[in-house]
Amino acid sequence: MSAYSSDQDLKVTDATGNGVEVDVATNLLDGTVRLSVLWTQEIYLHPDDAERVAQSLLRAAAHGRRISEARGPEPEQSPSSSD
Repeated sequence: MSAYSSDQDLKVTDATGNGVEVDVATNLLDGTVRLSVLWTQEIYLHPDDAERVAQSLLRAAAHGRRISEARGPEPEQSPSSSD
């Protein structure tokens, strides 16, 4: 089972029609956000699609913050000294 939850509302593919897709997902355990370009290393987006990806990232960031806040503050790590 994956810890990531993809934005199901985001349906964006490459403007050249080659089937490349964008995926934005939030890690449900720690709140990190993953942006994936599937099937290639780059993607060309129409302006409206680029805006949809940006909105999806904003939603994922807000979701990630809520997850992080619910988990509480991370314990501070004490610096190790070599004295």
